[in-house]
Amino acid sequence: MTAERFGELSVGAGPTRIARIETFIVPPRWLFVRVETQDGAVGWGEASLEGHAEAVDGAFASLRERFIGADADNIEDIWQVAYRGGFYRGGPVLMSALSGLDQALWDLKGRRLGVPVWQLLGGRVRDRVPVYAWIGGDRPDEVVEAAQARLAQGFKAVKMNATGEMGWLDSAQAFDDALERVAAVKAQGLDVAVDFHGRLHKPMAKQLIAALEPLRPLFIEEPLLSENVEAIVQLSRLTSLPIALGERLYSRWDFKPFLEAAAVDVIQPDLSHAGGLSECKRIAAMAEAYDVGVAPHCPLGPMALAACMQLALTTPNFVIQEMSLGIHYNVGHDLLSYMRNPEVFEVRDGMVAALQGPGLGVEIDEDMVREAAKDAPSWRNPIWRGQDGSFREW
Repeated sequence: MTAERFGELSVGAGPTRIARIETFIVPPRWLFVRVETQDGAVGWGEASLEGHAEAVDGAFASLRERFIGADADNIEDIWQVAYRGGFYRGGPVLMSALSGLDQALWDLKGRRLGVPVWQLLGGRVRDRVPVYAWIGGDRPDEVVEAAQARLAQGFKAVKMNATGEMGWLDSAQAFDDALERVAAVKAQGLDVAVDFHGRLHKPMAKQLIAALEPLRPLFIEEPLLSENVEAIVQLSRLTSLPIALGERLYSRWDFKPFLEAAAVDVIQPDLSHAGGLSECKRIAAMAEAYDVGVAPHCPLGPMALAACMQLALTTPNFVIQEMSLGIHYNVGHDLLSYMRNPEVFEVRDGMVAALQGPGLGVEIDEDMVREAAKDAPSWRNPIWRGQDGSFREW
């Protein structure tokens, strides 16, 4: 089939044809996507790639050229063409753009049919979604205060940093603060996940993992950067603690080597980076075949979280969902910003009830989004340096 013939079949007139694809860079560091069909139906998604919003926004130029006039109902065909049709594929920028478009198409279809997306994905396997939130703090008293605030919000699990800056080799005394902080939070009655954030190198990571074992954290996240597959395999053989990673992986092919090597216990695809709801549903199913759980990464905004909730409600091997409730985490903007129905994310007894609204279940304040996008400041990742002046992982 020629390219011209393919184009004739792909685009045209009709109520479900895509008429407009809009993007909005909004505070604190998010990129929203709005898709509208020729009959006025609208769906929203989120393509947030923190620190690189302009690059993702630029990737939408080719998506608009390719899909204005395409049938919005053909979500899988659009996904395949967007992923494979540009020759160069994968990576955070292109996959984040595709993720936002994919989320918006699912939202649009659910709204058109008047049903939640979880109905379109085969129905629920659970009625409530276990959730956890981030806590910060460098001292035990600071993390205890943060933990108590999360308890008051209804959470029963939290995640915290393992350590601050640390050298390739460092004193084991550097672990004392981390162990004290984890123990202090657990004493509040919360489950605690510990995020290494890829900051450590193998010599220190394996020591800290061993030191944490008596405290039995919920999981340890990114004990090393995910490009170090062989080293993560080695670490997985040294500990009984569950290892989680995946926020910097962007497709099922990126996750494949970790699953094949039995190196992880929980994967954390980000639905705004890893191909949206369509691809993350496939990633989750692939993980289930390896007896690996799914805990999607989501320090982002309302549509990203809503998409995660749809995945959680329909995925048997789902474990727990991250949600960035609170203005401290998102630099002055709660994830409930831009929403007309924030109550859908209410946390009770450590869980959020199944979203019942059509589409992704979130009602966006479009006027607020358009206004916020007019003068949204650029956001960049902070740069950290050690005492010797060398670069440190965030």
